Amino acid sequence: MTTHLHRSEQRHGSARTRILEAAAQRFYADGIAATGIDAITASAGVAKMSLYNNFASKAALVEAYLAARHEEWLGLYRARLAEATTAPERVLAVFDAYLDHAGAAYDHGFRGCGLLNAAAELPAGDPGRAVVRRHKEQVEELLAEHLSALSDAATARRLAEHFSFLLEGAMSRAGLEGEPTRLHRARAIAAGLLADLDLAR
Repeated sequence: MTTHLHRSEQRHGSARTRILEAAAQRFYADGIAATGIDAITASAGVAKMSLYNNFASKAALVEAYLAARHEEWLGLYRARLAEATTAPERVLAVFDAYLDHAGAAYDHGFRGCGLLNAAAELPAGDPGRAVVRRHKEQVEELLAEHLSALSDAATARRLAEHFSFLLEGAMSRAGLEGEPTRLHRARAIAAGLLADLDLAR
């Protein structure tokens, strides 16, 4: 029996992976509070005990989900960065990673940034909110790093904050509207600003 279960998990992915994937789909589509453990285990095709063998609590599962979304975005960003050859293109790789991440959600009903949606449901001081904050801070740091090749450090930090606000505003509007037009517009605005900055050097 143990061998059969082991082979079954090899075919369909580990229980932990299936639980995380199911949680990601349900949390994003329905929200964290509205998604119960039973719904997640049913979607994952695992017993409730299997969930608790992998995650100490629903809160721990939420934190793991948020960390996984961050790593997923980083993977998309790194793939875009590998294609960039200039400083402006490296800045725009951040925007493109947002578009790629959002694009994966359109087929299931786009609701904006899954990290911010989750943070809005979590109470102040919740560890999950810290995960989201670190993600947003890292995005701004990446922007500042690439912008520093086009300006002095102080200007790069100021522009990184500006671009970060542009990204978050566009993502919020795109989520409300359920389609990517605002994100494409944000990228175009950023590209225009970068062209002006490049010309001014």
